[in-house]
This record gives sequence, structure tokens and C-alpha cells, in this order.
Amino acid sequence: MKILLVEDEPKVASFLHQGLTEQHHTVDLAADGVLGLRLAQANSYDLLILDTLLPGLSGLEVCRQVRAHDTSVPILMLTALGETDDKIRGLDAGADDYLVKPFAFQELLARIRALTRRRHDSPSANSVLRLADLSLDPSRKLVQRAGQTIQLTAREFALLEYLLRSQNRVVSRVDILEHVWETSFDTGSNVIDVYINFLRKKLDKDFTPKLIHTLVGMGYVMKEE
Repeated sequence: MKILLVEDEPKVASFLHQGLTEQHHTVDLAADGVLGLRLAQANSYDLLILDTLLPGLSGLEVCRQVRAHDTSVPILMLTALGETDDKIRGLDAGADDYLVKPFAFQELLARIRALTRRRHDSPSANSVLRLADLSLDPSRKLVQRAGQTIQLTAREFALLEYLLRSQNRVVSRVDILEHVWETSFDTGSNVIDVYINFLRKKLDKDFTPKLIHTLVGMGYVMKEE
């Protein structure tokens, strides 16, 4: 998974970053709430881990602002504040779970598994994705454009699903590698371009409007012009 960790205590941040990376997650780290919010709004994450007491902008405010635009990403709050009222404030701000410091790393991993399992089991995870006359049904593994069924390989399907879930937002080649290939291999490789071309030939070549667009030096975006 791609995880955003917003934690201002260097030792805690380093420990969590190392532990999550060893579990094969990709982790972006922010040491204050302002940077954390900026990263959350500019990128697509599978999970946000927010400390409550942050410089610049509190974890609660980061959570509220993220939730104003993204109701699906799981958010886990970390805090030294263990009072019931503090937990209620965190949950009311939009957090999905609350973990009080100090905690065992294995418990954090269990909470992460539960949150992501809940997300994948939710109706929204299996909802049909649509853009113009293109539709993708995750549960049936069915893609159609203008009523015609489009045959895709498993990797093409995964790439299209990621692009559709990020529609109208630019995604970089690194984002695609981490979410679709779940790796960060040599970004000089042209594997992304090859698969984007595969999708264009199947989805855009014989249809209008064109839905897959390249932003030179930035990445790709699916949108209806």
C-alpha cells in the first residue's frame, strides 16, 4: 500500500517508517500538518496515519480537510491523548480508528489490516466506475465503452481501474508503479508508456472523446474534455 504518515516526533516517525517499509508498504513522511495536508491533497493514498498534535496544523484539522474531499481513504489517528473525549473528537473529525501511544507495532499492523479490509469490502470499492461512455465493473471484471465489451489483461484492468479511481487528477509514473505494479523499480523503464499505449489502442483509438491524456513531465490523467 501507499501510506502517508504525518508524525512530528523524529524517533516515532523513523520507527514507523522503517517498520512499515519492511512490511513492503511505500511510505511518504511529513513532519507537520501543513505538509501532511498538502501531500494528502496532491496524491492518492491507500491509508493516512496522522498524529493528533502536530505543528502548523493539527491532525484533527488535517483529518477534517481531507474528509471534506475524500470520504473513502482510511484514516488512523495516533496520539498520546487517551481520554474518551479526545477519541470522540478524532472520530467526529472523520477518523476511522484511533490508537493511543505507546502501542505495540503488531497492534498497528492489525489495525491497518482491519481498516483496509473494511475499505475493500465496502460497496464503494465494488461500485461501477464511469467516465463518459466508459464503464468498469470491479466485481465482474468487465469493461465497456459505448456498449462494447473491451477485453483487457489483468495488468491493463488494474491500470485502468487506478486511472478511473483517480479521474480528473494527474497521476505520476511513480504513483502508477507503486499502486499498479506495487514496486518502485527503475523509473527510466518505459513499461508505463507501453501499457498506457495498450489502453489507448483498446479504449480511445476507435472512440470519441479521447479519455487518456498525457501531461508531459507530469504524468497521466483520465478525463472527458
